[in-house]
Amino acid sequence: FGGQLATIKVIEDNTLVRAALETPGFGRVLVVDGGGSLRCALVGDQLASLGVKHGWAGIIVYGCIRDSQAISGMPIGVQALGTHPRKSIKKGEGAADIPVTFAGITFKPGAWLYADDDGLVVTANRMSPT
Repeated sequence: FGGQLATIKVIEDNTLVRAALETPGFGRVLVVDGGGSLRCALVGDQLASLGVKHGWAGIIVYGCIRDSQAISGMPIGVQALGTHPRKSIKKGEGAADIPVTFAGITFKPGAWLYADDDGLVVTANRMSPT
């Protein structure tokens, strides 16, 4: 999966993730910098379904997801550090549409992200298929 990216930075709170996925995705990829927390999930099947409904191509989570079996059958790409059954808190804290850095990559809103089972690539411009 791939597309132009949008970013969210949160810590164990998925309120802004939900808000983003409720907006038109236009084939974009949502990059969620969850600080690498493995204590709760930031995306589950309900949020992934919102992403599908609103036209998001994928979700990258620097943190955990839940309901991974259900998500794997959905027409949206999702990658995360791992899974956790616990839901996140809901305080509405965090930031959107800012550069976020993790795993040695800086993700800037408007850049392009391409991902598969082996990893991901971020480019400043859209790549042409070869």
